[in-house]
Amino acid sequence: MKKSALILFTLVGLGIGIVAKAERPLREKALAAKTYCVEKGFNTNYCFLVDFSIPSGKKRFFVWDFKGDSIKYSSLCAHGYGKESTPKKPVYSNVKGSYCSSLGKYKVGIRSYSKWGINVHYKLHGLESTNSNAFKRYIVLHSYTPVPTLEIYPMHLPLGISQGCPVICDDVMRKVDALLKAEKKPVLLWVYE
Repeated sequence: MKKSALILFTLVGLGIGIVAKAERPLREKALAAKTYCVEKGFNTNYCFLVDFSIPSGKKRFFVWDFKGDSIKYSSLCAHGYGKESTPKKPVYSNVKGSYCSSLGKYKVGIRSYSKWGINVHYKLHGLESTNSNAFKRYIVLHSYTPVPTLEIYPMHLPLGISQGCPVICDDVMRKVDALLKAEKKPVLLWVYE
């Protein structure tokens, strides 16, 4: 009995250590995001972080709660299929018609109708040279019903779900929509690798 309890305690401890190690870079990015939000007058309750260094079969879209200093929600997130993008590795571009994702900070804009997912999308305004054409390229935050709620890694999301937009699961999009409808200040979405 003592031996099995010790093994269980060790496994749980290792699991917590792995989660903490994985969350450290996210927390560092969130701290930089909060500094940016304070300086630029953005919402300081939460932001959206998209880490494209994480495989597409794992959750890589995060709603970061600044007050709780933690992940509020997370989702799988598709990247654009353009150029030489593969299910494992996105290629980035800011060019209209490239169907690629773009790195950088975005201001989440107005809510509008979408024919995908929960039928809601949010316009994205690129704030850096790497994504300055986002609005002209119709890059929006939206969901798509076939995006799974649970992780599928080592499988990856198939290409073709996104033409450069961050595309998440319906369940998390409903939660994101509720958060955004309640906010007055602009919310930051940051895509990075």
